Amino acid sequence: MDAVKIADDIYWVGAIDWNTRNFHGYDTPRGTSYNSFLILDEHPTLIDAVKAPFFTQLAQRIRSVIDPRKIEYIISNHSEPDHASGIRMAQALTGGAQVFCSKMGKENLRMNYGDLDVKVVEDGSEMKIGKHTLKFLYTQMVHWPDSMMTYVHEDGILFSMDAFGQHFASSKRFDDEVDEGVLFEEAEIYYANIILPYGPQVIKALEMLKGLDLKVLATAHGILWRKNIDKIVGKYMAYANYSTEPRAVVVFDTMWGSTQIMAELIADGIASEGVPVQICRVSDTPRSTIMREVMMSRVVILGSPTLNNGIFPSVADIGTYMKGLRPKGHYAAIFNSYGWGAGTTKQMRDLLNGSGMEFPFDDLQVQFVPDEAARAKCKEFGKKIAQKILSG
Repeated sequence: MDAVKIADDIYWVGAIDWNTRNFHGYDTPRGTSYNSFLILDEHPTLIDAVKAPFFTQLAQRIRSVIDPRKIEYIISNHSEPDHASGIRMAQALTGGAQVFCSKMGKENLRMNYGDLDVKVVEDGSEMKIGKHTLKFLYTQMVHWPDSMMTYVHEDGILFSMDAFGQHFASSKRFDDEVDEGVLFEEAEIYYANIILPYGPQVIKALEMLKGLDLKVLATAHGILWRKNIDKIVGKYMAYANYSTEPRAVVVFDTMWGSTQIMAELIADGIASEGVPVQICRVSDTPRSTIMREVMMSRVVILGSPTLNNGIFPSVADIGTYMKGLRPKGHYAAIFNSYGWGAGTTKQMRDLLNGSGMEFPFDDLQVQFVPDEAARAKCKEFGKKIAQKILSG
């Protein structure tokens, strides 16, 4: 396994995980990669390790360009196990390279991986490793408290950690070598499921990057950006400001089919006003796909049948997941099909309280199978949602 040159004396030496299909509850149908980078200089420097089970790939790629024992420094941009779990192995491979990290990273590395010889780099500080100058930028909560980015002045390369990443396994390394539509879809899914709660921190990080000459965004996961840098940075600014599109998503599950009838009629009412709408049945659609639709939609319509006087389990699951990701600035609407007793819509509202979403619509409840009058109410419910979207 060979290293891939991304600039003079700078190489990608990471690992490709073709077969992973889940990343802490987030479906990854296209796999992922754990990106690590090697800078050859007077003081050869490794930027991040990889997930421990994939360490052999890292070691082989390093050996394709240098004797690992010549590496003097290891930069740990954050302590999450998808990269840092291989750090002790990397230190052993190099014969004891000095590890550098953020102030909070030092303690987190110790708690996760035991005692390590670690030196702290301060926010905004610089380090010469020969002809290359590394600048360290603290980016707390993008998306870990100890996260930082590392910038190489001479080459305009930003090792951006979790920002701008995607879970996307590929034999190609750059954005102009892969399908652009697929790439941006995966970048959107990644943001919606990992970065979404941290809008203010993302804005702060983007402000820090404004004065930098960015030629490559070298991400922690997936494809590196060199062609579409302005486009992906612009999308991040929009996401961080919780901007939405004039569209809606209906997220629901069904037990005997009544809630599905309601979902489809509500969507039909929305579409009849010329507003785009997407329907996602929770039991058939990955959480991560749903969250991309939620992030981009002005209105989120959540529907559930009543089971045991409560929310259907799969809907409670996506509601909990959604609340944790806090899609602020969205409107939410609630609908419910029940048999023996009403009341589930209040539980659904309570579940989403604290998510940052607003509830400008009255809840819609239908008992048993929707009759003609109930069907008309569902379609009218959808029209009111569309009109709210169109009015801004």
